Amino acid sequence: MTGLRQTRSVGKQKRRIPAEETPRPATAEEFGDALLAAAYETARGVRGAAGKSANRLAPDLELPAEAAEGARRAGRQLIARACRGGWLPEDLDQAARRRVDEFARSFVLDTLAAYSEPSASDQLDEVGAVRWWAESEPHLPQWAAKHILTPAEALTSVIEALGFLTTLPPLGSAPPRRPLHHGVDEKKLSRVRALLAKAESSSFPDEAEALSAKAQELMTRYAFDRVLVEAGEAAPDAPASRRIWLDTPYVDAKSLLVHVVAKANRCRAVFDARWDFVTVVGDEDDLAAVALLTTSLLVQATRAMIADPAGRDRAFRKSFLVSYATRVGERLEKAAAATLTAAADPDRLLPVLASHELRVNAAFTTLFPQVVGKSVTVRSDEGWHAGRSAADRARLSGKP
Repeated sequence: MTGLRQTRSVGKQKRRIPAEETPRPATAEEFGDALLAAAYETARGVRGAAGKSANRLAPDLELPAEAAEGARRAGRQLIARACRGGWLPEDLDQAARRRVDEFARSFVLDTLAAYSEPSASDQLDEVGAVRWWAESEPHLPQWAAKHILTPAEALTSVIEALGFLTTLPPLGSAPPRRPLHHGVDEKKLSRVRALLAKAESSSFPDEAEALSAKAQELMTRYAFDRVLVEAGEAAPDAPASRRIWLDTPYVDAKSLLVHVVAKANRCRAVFDARWDFVTVVGDEDDLAAVALLTTSLLVQATRAMIADPAGRDRAFRKSFLVSYATRVGERLEKAAAATLTAAADPDRLLPVLASHELRVNAAFTTLFPQVVGKSVTVRSDEGWHAGRSAADRARLSGKP
């Protein structure tokens, strides 16, 4: 029954104690336990659990010091578990944006900033997780004042943030890494970014898609040069992993586009439908290429889909995106094959690429020993043909 907590013996009978009669915590440890208990109720979907618990724990206009310390301990415990489970700062931020409001997200980022080592400062800065508060005073009262929240409102957001953190499943860590012998070539990536920026800003579909094709060609040629250099090294870099988050709607169709771009760039990809992200496994340079090209193609595909006069319903738009991804994948594969044929030493390159593929597959299997294939349903012939036509204009196998 909602609102009822523990039981106690009264003679031979038992009486349920309503939540409002539950003794108020007196220590930081008890406050932390109470916040975690409310967080788990919130995560299970118990309506009003966060607000009711917060009103009981902070009924006055002053926030108890023990509550602030309890919140710090509970937050640190759950953030530590998430980080051990493979959640990076960007992942936590992206997931929080999708599951909780701005106040709970802010508390998650502050807790992350307080927990993380200084070595992770670059990743923290990217998501806005910084230690802005005075370290000499408890964080929670300063955070509540910053957001103009009453103690009960502040604890409600804390409980919702903790509830969100309890739902995060282990994602697994990246494969063991050796020291990098080289970094991503920023000069070459800048050329690719410039081509894709022009493609995204162009109002002419043929020009936009030809610029994307040129960007893919440059990335493929650069990758072939790189693997030949690495072939002579005693210990080539181990594959890494990266998560690409997708915005609703049609995330399953969009994940297909990530998959085909990853495949064309010598990577493996798997979609997590629970959290709307795709994990891509491959070399660092290839992962950067996948992220760049995927982002640009999603922009272009969405623009073409919306511009189509027939694209008014969900069935059309999802079918459009699935068809677009399928056709783009075919053309990317053809472009990669053409680049291989035109390479200066294809006979030497083929066994090197085969060895690279084995390393990527081994790393992927280590991270994801069990992967289930899933189909995407297409319910609009009109959307399918429109998407294929839009992808055909890309001319991905040729030069602009």
